[in-house]
Amino acid sequence: MVNIILSVLIAAVAPGLALLCYFYLKDRYHAEPIRIVGKMFVIGALLVLPAIVLQSALIPGTNETSFLFSFGISAGVEEFLKWFAVYFLIYKHAVFDEPYDGIVYAVTVSLGFATLENIFYAFLHHAGFSSLLYRAFLPVSGHALFGAAMGYYLGKAKFQPQRERLFLAMSILLPTVYHGVFNFILANVRSWFLGVLPFMVFLWFRTIFSMQRANAGSPYRALRPEEDRDSFPTRAAGG
Repeated sequence: MVNIILSVLIAAVAPGLALLCYFYLKDRYHAEPIRIVGKMFVIGALLVLPAIVLQSALIPGTNETSFLFSFGISAGVEEFLKWFAVYFLIYKHAVFDEPYDGIVYAVTVSLGFATLENIFYAFLHHAGFSSLLYRAFLPVSGHALFGAAMGYYLGKAKFQPQRERLFLAMSILLPTVYHGVFNFILANVRSWFLGVLPFMVFLWFRTIFSMQRANAGSPYRALRPEEDRDSFPTRAAGG
């Protein structure tokens, strides 16, 4: 019995940790303190609890296939809580010292959230390996990609203060839209292969491009000139 519980727990946690390692290691020039990353991961996990409370209060009478549920009750609540944590705990912190840091911390909070959500799903629904594999490729990676969009624009807001308000707005609106579209497709399109898979491919391409752009804007870049040939050139604000 203990072995089964441990196996399910590992299967539920592994996708989030694997994705976190991927995004963390893509920081080319100045890695973030693991202690702070760990704290933000735990904070992200704890955000599941207020999300459950708020969503439980808002769900009654709402159709789970509706636009309101997909974009407001689900995506809106979850992305706002994650944004709130990153903005008030990290945005003005000294460790946020290059654009890519926004991606690291927003993805970290998002994956903490997704990991605890995945653990709840695994044990409450007696999920098997195939179900957890499905969730690794869709909901868990989806949270990471929504977080990357959030973090990218938080990084632009932090280091392009002349357009800070615009980019702060983008940092909450864009992940909410992505998350809402994701939810709406899952709820209303029968074939996930024709529905959510192309959208996930789009998000991955968009995220990889954003990661390259954020790294290219690092003030530590001059200290690692050998990395420059692999980076996209930095463009003017607004891209």
